[in-house]
Amino acid sequence: MDTGLLLNVFVFLAAACLVVPLAARFKLGAVLGYLVAGILIGPSGLGFIDRVTSTMHFAEFGVVMMMFLIGLELEPALLWRLRKTIVGLGGLQVVLSSAALTLAAMAFGLNWQTSLAIGMALSMSSTALVLQMLEERNLMRTQVGEASFSVLLFQDIAVIPILIIIPLLAAGGHGASAHGTSLVADLPVWAQAMAGIATILLVVAGGQLLSRYFLPRIARTNLREVFTATSLGLVVGVTILMQLVGVSPALGAFLGGVVLANSPYKTTIETDIQPFKGLLLGLFFISVGMGMDVDRLLTQPLQLLAAVAGLMAIKALIIWVVALRFDLRGLVGMGLALSLAQGGEFAFVLFQLSGQLGLLEPDTRRFLTLVVAISIGVTPICLELFNRFIVPKFMSVLPERDPDTIEERNSVIIAGFGRFGQIVGRFLVSQGVKVTILEKNPDQIELLQKFGTKGYFGDATRLDVLRSAGAESAQMLIIAIDDADGAVQIVHHAREHFPKLKLYARARNRRHAYELDRAGVDYYHRETLDSSLALAREAMISMGYPKATIERKAKQFLAHDIVTLRKSFAFFDSEPDLVNFSRLSQKELSRILTDDAAEDPAQP
Repeated sequence: MDTGLLLNVFVFLAAACLVVPLAARFKLGAVLGYLVAGILIGPSGLGFIDRVTSTMHFAEFGVVMMMFLIGLELEPALLWRLRKTIVGLGGLQVVLSSAALTLAAMAFGLNWQTSLAIGMALSMSSTALVLQMLEERNLMRTQVGEASFSVLLFQDIAVIPILIIIPLLAAGGHGASAHGTSLVADLPVWAQAMAGIATILLVVAGGQLLSRYFLPRIARTNLREVFTATSLGLVVGVTILMQLVGVSPALGAFLGGVVLANSPYKTTIETDIQPFKGLLLGLFFISVGMGMDVDRLLTQPLQLLAAVAGLMAIKALIIWVVALRFDLRGLVGMGLALSLAQGGEFAFVLFQLSGQLGLLEPDTRRFLTLVVAISIGVTPICLELFNRFIVPKFMSVLPERDPDTIEERNSVIIAGFGRFGQIVGRFLVSQGVKVTILEKNPDQIELLQKFGTKGYFGDATRLDVLRSAGAESAQMLIIAIDDADGAVQIVHHAREHFPKLKLYARARNRRHAYELDRAGVDYYHRETLDSSLALAREAMISMGYPKATIERKAKQFLAHDIVTLRKSFAFFDSEPDLVNFSRLSQKELSRILTDDAAEDPAQP
C-alpha cells in the first residue's frame, strides 16, 4: 500500500480533528475550521501536502453528494411551492450580480469578455458553506433557509448556461465543455444543450426505474453493505454521466435525489451516504484552504481585503434589494444578504475553465481564487457577529405589541398555550371550567382565534400582565410556558404579590422541578414523565410481560420517582452528594421491583 497516500489521509484527518473543534468552540462553524486546517497543512503553511489540484478534484465530489442529499429531502410539491423564489429571487440575483460585477471588472481595465466571465463566476455563492451553516443552526425550514436554498438552487442551474457562454466569449471558442472528459465538446452549442437535456431526462426516468424495480431487489438481500455500495454507485454514476455531456454534476445529483425523494428507501439511502458526504465536504474545504496563496495575502493585504469587501458588499446589496421585492424584510432580508454574499465553489471551476480558454491571465485567476476563498472563510465570522451584535439591537428597536386588555375574570389563568398548555386547557374547558389564556406568541393567538378559542396576548413574566389577567381574584395560575427561567420568575412574582393564588407549573426536567419547588410552587409536573413511562409500559407488555404486572410496576416506579425526586432536592447544590443519592435510589428501585417480581407468580 502507498505509504504516502496513507500519510496524506492521516494529515487530513489529524488537521480536521485538531482545528475544527476549536472553531466550533468559538461558534465560528466547521467550515472555517476546515479552511484553517487546509491553510496549515498546505503549501502556504507547514507544507505537509502539496498536491492541491488533484485533491480538489476528488473533494468536489463532496459537493455532489451534498446536492444529492438535498434532493432527497425535497419532494416535487415543495419545489413547486418554491418556484417563484427559485426563478424570481434566484434569477434576479444571478442576473443583477453578474451585471454589477461585470461593470466593476471593466472599471479596472479588463475587456468585456473577461469581465463577463468574472462577473458570472463571482455571482455564484457557496452552496456547501451556506447549507452547512443553515443545518448547523437548524434554519433549513425557516424563511431564511428556504429563500437561501431557492437562490442556491437557481445558481446551480445557471451553471449550465454559464458553462456554455464562457467558451463563446473566448476567441475562436466553439462551446467547449467545462469537463475535459466531455463527449460533446466538439459538437455545436445547440447539440450540447440537447445532449444535456436528454441526459437530465434519462436521470429522471432512471431514478423511477431504480426506485420501482432495482432497489427492492437490493433491499431483499438484507445486506447493508450492498445497499451502501448501491447508494454510492448511484451518486458516482450520475456524476460520471453528467460529466460526459458537460452538465454540472451537482445539478444531476440533485435531480437524482429529487426523483428518489418519494421512494420508500429514501431514509436508508440518506443514512448510507450521510457520513461520506460529511467527510468529503470537509475534504473539499480543506482543499480550498490548501489552495489559498497566503504569501500573496501577506504581500498584498490591502488589495485582497478591498476586493473581498467590494465583492461581498455588491452581492449583499443586490440580494437585500431583491429580497425586499419578495417581501423578505428586516432581519430575514439582512440575514439572507449576508449569508449569500461570498463567492462559491463553482467559481473555482469557472476560473479554471476561463484560464484554459485564455480569458483569464494566470496571475488574475490566482488573485480571484484567493478572493473567493477568503470570502468563504470570513462569512461564518460575519454571520456570528451579525447574530451576536446586530440581531439583538435590531430587535430591540422593533415596536413591541402592547398586551391585550383583559376584561374577564376567571378562576383559572393559564400562562402559555403551546402543546402542554393546550391539553390542560382543553380538559378544563371540557369540564366547564372557565380559563383566561395568556400567550406571548401572536401567531399562536391568531391560530386560537381561528379555532374559536379566546386567548390574550401578553407576557406572563410581567407583573402588570398578571394583574390585568385577574391574578388577585383568581384561584389558580397554571404555568405552562416553554421558558424554564421565565416560569420560575412567574412563581416569584405570584408568591410575592398574590400569596393566595395556587401555583401549578410545568417542569421541563428534574433541575427545573427543583427550582420551581424552591421558588414556592404548589405543584409541578414534569412534562415527559407520563408519556415516557407509558411508552415503557407498552413496550414491556408487547414483549409478552403480563399487563397487570407491568401496570403495577409502573405505578411503583412512578411513586418511587416522585418521592426520591423531592428527597433529592436536599442534594441539588452538591453534585457529589446528588450522584451518590441517585445511585442509592436506583438500587432501592431495583430492589422494590425485584421483590415484587419474586412475589408475582405470573412473572415470566
